[in-house]
Amino acid sequence: MPHMLTRSLDRGASIFLLVVAACGILIPLSNLLLPAGSALQVPTYLVALWGKYVCYAILALSIDLIWGYCGILSLGHGAFFALGGYAMGMYLMRQIGTRGVYGNPILPDFMVFLNYSKLPWYWHGFDMFWFAAVMVLLVPGLLAFGFGWLAFRSRVTGVYLSIITQAMTYAMLLAFFRNDFGFGGNNGLTDFKDILGFNVQAEGTRAALFALSCLALILAFLICRAVVSSKLGKVLIAIRDAESRTRFLGYRVESYKLFVFTLSACMAGVAGALYVPQVGIINPSEFAPGNSIEAVIWVAVGGRGTLVGAALGAVVVNYAKTFFTSGVLAPYWLFMLGALFVLVTLLLPKGIIGTFNAWWEQLGTNKPNAASAAREDGVTEPKMAE
Repeated sequence: MPHMLTRSLDRGASIFLLVVAACGILIPLSNLLLPAGSALQVPTYLVALWGKYVCYAILALSIDLIWGYCGILSLGHGAFFALGGYAMGMYLMRQIGTRGVYGNPILPDFMVFLNYSKLPWYWHGFDMFWFAAVMVLLVPGLLAFGFGWLAFRSRVTGVYLSIITQAMTYAMLLAFFRNDFGFGGNNGLTDFKDILGFNVQAEGTRAALFALSCLALILAFLICRAVVSSKLGKVLIAIRDAESRTRFLGYRVESYKLFVFTLSACMAGVAGALYVPQVGIINPSEFAPGNSIEAVIWVAVGGRGTLVGAALGAVVVNYAKTFFTSGVLAPYWLFMLGALFVLVTLLLPKGIIGTFNAWWEQLGTNKPNAASAAREDGVTEPKMAE
């Protein structure tokens, strides 16, 4: 595995990993060690904001893995992201204990308000961090496995699969909005206090969460690179480009698609779990189909099938969203986002990184090497005597 990871990293991937690692170390240190008035000190609110961007980058990587390399366009990946977030939110709610508004040591405040007599069975175990961490992976993974097994076995592809994934996340949106579903209804889960005994609002905790998010992004990127650079990745690309031909060659296409779809869902769940303690809330709006569509736009803008471009697109688009939604252009952000997607599709169909790579390769191809220049001058290298 170490040899596979080393072999799969090119110069661009290595630079990306170095930048992420540097950010994961320098930004927390700047926030914690430098005085508040220093020009190089990163405020705590920016640490939390950039931590949210890093979580979005992990989500974008999970989408690029299935869309850019296997041709599976999922418009419901926000559901896996939200499920991972709810699993972590349930753990954080159980940590509140008697510090809630109603002071109930077992029931969260919203359950006391809704007259719950006891804790629902599916909330048991979330008072332990290891159990919540397992659920962060298991719940999105099981949903993706069940959904994928039914969809891929029925050979649902293309736009039909995209519509079904969108319907799935919308159905979950409606379910989680219900107060009797046991997840806080419209308000969701919030008012978190501690995580592993540390105050969620403390500067040190936020810095640690940011560093952990950067580490998760690095691990997710390495896993994706290992997958796409292996023989499995070559089969995935073959499925993307010619699924019928790949099936005729004897490959079990459904199994490959099911594996990568489940892996992608688990990555999205981890992103959601890291997102919740940094944002401080998780509610049914995270299941909105618009969020999943927006995540697909991140990948398209950055560069489908590049991994680095997907992460870059998530950061760039969300930074633009933060910048433009805080001024007079706030009501027009969705129109700007749609226009950005249309312009990128028309002018940069390979995205930012994909177009840059194509230009760089073309530039390298156009440069004549020494041998071709010598042949043009009529000079050839001497041949070895036989």
